[in-house]
Amino acid sequence: MGTLKLDMSKRYTYADYLSWMDDVRRELFDGIIKLMTPAPSRKHQELSVNLTRIYGNFLLHKQCKVYHAPSDVRLPKDKKNSSDQTIYTVVQPDIYVVCDLSKLDDRGCLGAPDLIIEIVSARNSKRDIKDKFEIYQEHGVREYWIVNPNDENVTVFVLDENDKFQFVGMYAGDDKIPVNIFNGDLKIDLTEVFLP
Repeated sequence: MGTLKLDMSKRYTYADYLSWMDDVRRELFDGIIKLMTPAPSRKHQELSVNLTRIYGNFLLHKQCKVYHAPSDVRLPKDKKNSSDQTIYTVVQPDIYVVCDLSKLDDRGCLGAPDLIIEIVSARNSKRDIKDKFEIYQEHGVREYWIVNPNDENVTVFVLDENDKFQFVGMYAGDDKIPVNIFNGDLKIDLTEVFLP
């Protein structure tokens, strides 16, 4: 299937996004198209699999669910009016956890997940560290992890009572990261994430 010719300066909605029938992965940041890299690196994929497995094992038979890319997360500005024509932000986080299952449907997640993990690469680091940070904060994601495969570290932010992300810590080596949305009941052992 060929690539669509889209006006990259135009503002689009989720309804437009659904009409694009090609193989190109895109996200919408307030209606503006952001192209995604064609395929992540092997190391990126290994980290994604490791983290998804750890979360999946912990969440088995529990209320929350874990998902991985590609999966659409639609972030409406107005929660009361969240039709396809009024949603301008659609992201595909590497991994996300949702505990309010009413947000889930066959198209992914409508509303902010409880936790989002992005695995950065040289090509998308600004997008994950700045742009998505701001989007996730604005829409009320409770916990945000930025995983750096090259430096083998994880930076964790948690939303405070003023709806602002607060830096919790940077973890590396044999650290165990307490997952804040689970009140520390789950601790991610980084030696099981960054395998040799």
